[in-house]
Amino acid sequence: MERNAFFDNAKLVLIFLVVFGHMIQPFIDGSSGINTLYMWIYTFHMPAFIFLAGFFAKGSGHIRYIFNLAKKLLVPYLIFQLLYTIFYYYIGKNGWQNGVFYPQWSLWFLFSLFSWHILLSFFKKVPALFSVALAVLIGVIIGYFGEIGHAFSLSRTFVFFPFFLLGYWVKEDQVVWLKRKSVKIASLIVLAVVAVAIYFAPEFNSGWLLASKSYGDLDMPAFGGVARLLVYITSAMMAISILAWIPQTHNRLTHFGTRTLYVYLLHGFLIQLFRKGDVFQVNTIYDLLGIALISAVIVLLLSTKPVQGVWQPFIEGRITILKNVFERTTGRLDNRT
Repeated sequence: MERNAFFDNAKLVLIFLVVFGHMIQPFIDGSSGINTLYMWIYTFHMPAFIFLAGFFAKGSGHIRYIFNLAKKLLVPYLIFQLLYTIFYYYIGKNGWQNGVFYPQWSLWFLFSLFSWHILLSFFKKVPALFSVALAVLIGVIIGYFGEIGHAFSLSRTFVFFPFFLLGYWVKEDQVVWLKRKSVKIASLIVLAVVAVAIYFAPEFNSGWLLASKSYGDLDMPAFGGVARLLVYITSAMMAISILAWIPQTHNRLTHFGTRTLYVYLLHGFLIQLFRKGDVFQVNTIYDLLGIALISAVIVLLLSTKPVQGVWQPFIEGRITILKNVFERTTGRLDNRT
């Protein structure tokens, strides 16, 4: 499918929010304002990201497709699971000894993305409306089972799957509907109302948005299903509201939206170093803006060609960038001689 600016711009904005959210997470307990901002971001940034992943999941489910998918997602997962485990051990972070099926940092996304493609091979045979309703029902029911949690990324796989499935069913001309003036106006109201609601409900557990805990762990064993439905509705409305304001035209930064996987997999090393060294403090609005600027720099830095060249063998299993650099270098040397 041919890329267009809207989707790359959206991915760039969302990966920035992923990094920024991780940067401010240590400060949420000390400030109701930062907690509100953090929770506000988490209501939509992963659902929107997963929706976009589903939009581009148009492949078939035959064995070769699944094999290539495993090579693309599970091999990097295993590589980075090992790298993060070694890194965590080196910096003395708790949890470094987690097993291979307990994803470190944000690696759950790779494991879940593979699982969503497998689930899709079955769900796409069902009419769209019914398949999404069934996925939501499973996401609601799964929270009642305390045994289903972080292991194998099972909880997040089932809870976030409806957004992936929605992305699969939505057509590009339907996405254009988000750009209507009425939708943009309504989106501003949604964004503001949710922010105010979060601010005045500080006891809301972020576990509802992270989707890795059971209702029992979230202290709502009986009515957790109702709460999850409300979270689904809120996240969907928030994702729509943010996507409505994503630019549709190419700009100087658009191409960075094609490299978000590199940022996603690599930024954790920097974030954990910052946290370990207690590098940042947030006491004023200027501190917060500074962290936002640093987050943007991290995104752009990890999206550069040199970083891609070094990490491409680990993430894509290829060396095309290094090969091209080598061929250009040797070509210049040949021309000089």
